[in-house]
Amino acid sequence: MPGLKDFLRKKEEIAQETRVPPADDGHLTAPPGFRFVRTTTESEEQLQPPGSPEDEKTEAQARTSEADTKDAVSPSPEPAEKGNSQQLPVRPKSERRLSDRLSLRRDRSRSASAETSPLMPDNLPEAPATAAVPSGTLQGTSDEVKHEKETREAQWEKRATLLAQSNKLLREEERRREHNRSRSQSPSISDRGGDENIQEAIQLHESGDLENSTAMFGRLAQPEGANNALAQVLYGLALRHGWGIHPEPEKAIHYLSLAASNSAAIEELALNAGMKKGGAAKGELVLAIFELANCFRQGWGTKKDPIAARQYYETAANLGDTDAMEEAAWCYLEGFGGGKDKFKAAQFLRLAEEKGGKALVGNSWIWKDKYNPK
Repeated sequence: MPGLKDFLRKKEEIAQETRVPPADDGHLTAPPGFRFVRTTTESEEQLQPPGSPEDEKTEAQARTSEADTKDAVSPSPEPAEKGNSQQLPVRPKSERRLSDRLSLRRDRSRSASAETSPLMPDNLPEAPATAAVPSGTLQGTSDEVKHEKETREAQWEKRATLLAQSNKLLREEERRREHNRSRSQSPSISDRGGDENIQEAIQLHESGDLENSTAMFGRLAQPEGANNALAQVLYGLALRHGWGIHPEPEKAIHYLSLAASNSAAIEELALNAGMKKGGAAKGELVLAIFELANCFRQGWGTKKDPIAARQYYETAANLGDTDAMEEAAWCYLEGFGGGKDKFKAAQFLRLAEEKGGKALVGNSWIWKDKYNPK
């Protein structure tokens, strides 16, 4: 059985986006047809290829009938000079102009900042400058580069706390309770008793006793009890994947949201105290953000939300998670949750390899000169 650490680090596989519907034997499907279209940058005309004499006769009658109907509704312009040239059919009014379609495509390719998601906070500011930069990207002395990286990462951690504390999936009463909870009641990452219990639960999982390990995770995750953020992450994963328990995706995403909110409360105190590198709960916060991104991407416990998934992946990536770097790169390559950006994708993949991520087969393109920072 794979170890728990392998489960936590294992990248989520991409779910099937579409499924082929089963054939309906009770109904005969119509034979496939072809539509011939002549287009320019300003118009689109549907052409009818020549067929049998009977087809041409039927088509001519239909055109005559349509013309009579139009004449009865509104006056027609003066007819053009008669000639031997073939008259092309007029583009139906119900069809959009090609120029309109091109404009529509431009609208769809806008960046994620122009799109909205019901899961994203209404007051979320623009994303700060990326902290996920490969070595040699930033200019200056070693101290200046270090200071700049820490500053950027602190800005991304602040963004992560905002995402976690404004999570619309977390019930209002839970958010209010977590907000009013004093620091002494907040999850203590360095609590010795809690750490020992977590380690015991992990050992049970590693030995194959999933039922008892998950039960222990559940007890430590209860908000009225230990309210342990790491236990909430692990219990959420157990509920999502069915580790010794019946899968409950909706309940799973709730505990992952609790873990993010609890961790964010600790990290917010650290950031307000001027700790640019974050506090004791940074690891739990990043892990919870990454796992929530997986939920939004796959539709586990909630509707699929590409925009939220991309935002959460990118946030975790800028806080040092190599799996999130690879997933954020995939989002930029495929245009998942926003516009495509191959340069950004290359930067994320470069940094992931630099930090020990797996060098994926077929990714040699990321080292081409054109993807070097200017």
